[in-house]
Amino acid sequence: MSSPQVAPERLLAEAVPVPADGPFRDEILRFAELDRATPPPACPVLFVGSSSIRLWSSLAADMAPLPVLNRGFGGSSTRHVNAYFDRVVTQYRPRAIVLYAGENDIDAGEAPADVLAQVEHFMALKDYRLGRHVPVFYISQKPSKLRAAQFQRQSEANEAVKALADRRDDLDYIDMVPAMLENGRPRDLYVEDGLHMNAGGYAIWRERVREALRRGGVERLRCRS
Repeated sequence: MSSPQVAPERLLAEAVPVPADGPFRDEILRFAELDRATPPPACPVLFVGSSSIRLWSSLAADMAPLPVLNRGFGGSSTRHVNAYFDRVVTQYRPRAIVLYAGENDIDAGEAPADVLAQVEHFMALKDYRLGRHVPVFYISQKPSKLRAAQFQRQSEANEAVKALADRRDDLDYIDMVPAMLENGRPRDLYVEDGLHMNAGGYAIWRERVREALRRGGVERLRCRS
């Protein structure tokens, strides 16, 4: 049986304007077109964040039978996700959110404390727009070949978000790092650019995200109007 769908008219009515000079503007507007052409499932598990989410082409099959929606965009930072929160999160009224963001923040020169501040801002937006009852599952920053020199700062940001998750019952930290390293170095889990994952990388993510969602009882969650 297919999942119930959200009326595109409601989505478009709730969507906020996108500034003419807004970063990733075309991708954000494209989401509205996709919603109009194929209304997204009601009460989905929403995956949002940067290109590691955007490029997860097997996501629906990997998370089946959970209804999922992929709203990863560009090479976005946590700040970008927050800026478009109502467009990429609020309007879909998700039962749960899986967030991958922070890696591009570090690459842009932001400090681990800045990443934590942006994740805290994301959680505040979630609480205000959707409620404390909606859980967030944060995927740790991955140790890629291209960004090996940033691993220490990534680790500091990961530890800060993990500590935040320890203080909040609506935030779950999913640690991908140990499974993606071998002898302290990134495993061969990347395509030619050394940054984006191949099927082996996504297989690791699939198993750990599925386990976190199962542990969190996400299949039993229902959305509230």
